[in-house]
Amino acid sequence: MSGSNQFSLLRQRRFAPFFATQFLGAFNDNVFRNGLVILITFQGVVVAGMDHTQLANVAAGLFILPYFLFSATAGQFADKYEKSMLIRRVKIAEIALMGFACAALLTESYSLLLLVLFLMGCQSTMFGPVKYAYLPQHLADDELVGGNALVESGTYIAIILGLIAGGVAVGDEIASAFGVSKQAVLGLCLIVVACAGYLTSRRVPKTAAADPALKISWNAWRETWHIVQFARAERSVFLSILGISWFWFFGSAMTIQIPAYTLDVLNGTGSIATFLLAAFAVGVGIGSLLCERLSGRRIELGLVPFGSIGLTVFAIDLYFAQPGGQAAPVATIAEFLASPGGLRVWFDLAMIGAFGGFYSVPLYALIQKRSERSHLSRIIAANNIINSLLMVGASVMSIMLLNAGLSIPQLFLVIAVLNALVAVYIYTLLPEFLLRFLAWIVTNIVYRLRPRGVEHIPEQGPAVIVCNHVSYIDPVILAGVVRRQIRFVMWYKIFQMPLLNFIFRTMKAIPIAGASEDIDVMNEAFELVDAELAAGNIVCIFPEGGITRDGEIARFRPGIEKIIARRPVPVVPVALGRLWGSWFSRRKGDGIRMIPGRILARVPVTIGKPVPPGDVTAAKLELLVRTLRGDER
Repeated sequence: MSGSNQFSLLRQRRFAPFFATQFLGAFNDNVFRNGLVILITFQGVVVAGMDHTQLANVAAGLFILPYFLFSATAGQFADKYEKSMLIRRVKIAEIALMGFACAALLTESYSLLLLVLFLMGCQSTMFGPVKYAYLPQHLADDELVGGNALVESGTYIAIILGLIAGGVAVGDEIASAFGVSKQAVLGLCLIVVACAGYLTSRRVPKTAAADPALKISWNAWRETWHIVQFARAERSVFLSILGISWFWFFGSAMTIQIPAYTLDVLNGTGSIATFLLAAFAVGVGIGSLLCERLSGRRIELGLVPFGSIGLTVFAIDLYFAQPGGQAAPVATIAEFLASPGGLRVWFDLAMIGAFGGFYSVPLYALIQKRSERSHLSRIIAANNIINSLLMVGASVMSIMLLNAGLSIPQLFLVIAVLNALVAVYIYTLLPEFLLRFLAWIVTNIVYRLRPRGVEHIPEQGPAVIVCNHVSYIDPVILAGVVRRQIRFVMWYKIFQMPLLNFIFRTMKAIPIAGASEDIDVMNEAFELVDAELAAGNIVCIFPEGGITRDGEIARFRPGIEKIIARRPVPVVPVALGRLWGSWFSRRKGDGIRMIPGRILARVPVTIGKPVPPGDVTAAKLELLVRTLRGDER
């Protein structure tokens, strides 16, 4: 991003018109959805014998159902055709739908309005694959996190404004001021915004089709299975899709209940319901925007477990935040915030949103980064299909549990517990997320890393990193600085330490022993190192052979020469500083037993230029690492 931040994208045509188009689309969706839900909830509307609580869940399910039914077709269209043309046609369809919605509102035909909601879901289904496949075609790799954060935060800001506008449109003030019905105000708003969205879409730059030769399959069921297999081809991509889909399940199950929760538990009004939904949306927006800063403009998977922990903690607290007994009626936001538990409820929803942003933005960026461009839209479509299944499932589960006698706060508690269980399951399947989380904690909370020369790490291909060994946590620090996955070679007795063995196994570290200790372990280690380099991976060794006991750099052993003689690859020297005396060093013994020290210390990680394999010697590498470290022990 050439030193600029994510907000600079808002001044560029490659991003700004697209951002505005999707912003207005999300805004209009929520004007209509919130306006409709409030009309249903607070006017006592009954359709087909269903009350307001049931209708709110049915409405949510109807909007999501097309994602399951038509995402496969939408994904094919997005890969086959030029994307700006598709965006414009989707916006034209939106204008037509809003005209239909206006007619249904004026006639107060709530059955037709539910049909319009379903058709709006169809329109959004067509836009979804285009939306996320557009970004990697116009953004550089180091812009993906920031671009996705803007889209995510923009979407939720649009949700906020749409919720507010929808609530205002069906309020008494505007209707009374102009002498018209609430339905007429809402209908006019929908048409105006749809037209504005079309005008911005005309500025979206042309975006080449990813696979123009693709033959469209109209068999939705077969193609759905086909594109899900695309997604499953890359395990990390598929698990990221499952993670995103779970967040949509979680968020949908929570937010669908907010109007009824406000009415039945908090004894509040529609404006308070809108205020609480806005708290969630603001939280997502803020959390999403913070991702770029917290990740260093890279795809930081460590934020995903961090996000899931926050979702669980604050969802559980939301259960305990409910007022005891029958809540006193509250009509204004000020009254609500002053009521028992009111501020706590607001804060919990805002934090759930913020941690949701931390959770989802890296996952979207990972999918875009690791998916094949030729069928990225179809992979996004697969994501939407699974999203829709879980969101419909959230509606069904909510209806069943509420009908079974659970209160809405108890439903929140169930969702929180389920989130914890799902998170543990996903991180068990893909330990890379947990490893990145541990590395992120160490590099952002325990220490304040000061990396220099990160650009010297090859973006692709095999390489060996050699580094001085100061503490037990050195591999985690290096894993936090280098975004490529590293295979660490370490002394087998450290590898077997009970406290750290799980981390090292998760990292797929390679244990090694001296020839006098266990020749078989040593030989196996060299074989594994060669296999990793042959596979194009990065291997890190600590040539001193152990953790320093005096803070100084010991003589480098010749094992590195043996590795390079067998597999000639570049060697990158790295120096760690200011870790001597930390809790994980051996300054006062074996480490991890003394009083913790140097917490939040600035830790320089200096990376030198790669050394060609023909110039590699243990003595030369030792001198380079000493020079890189300098006096910073």
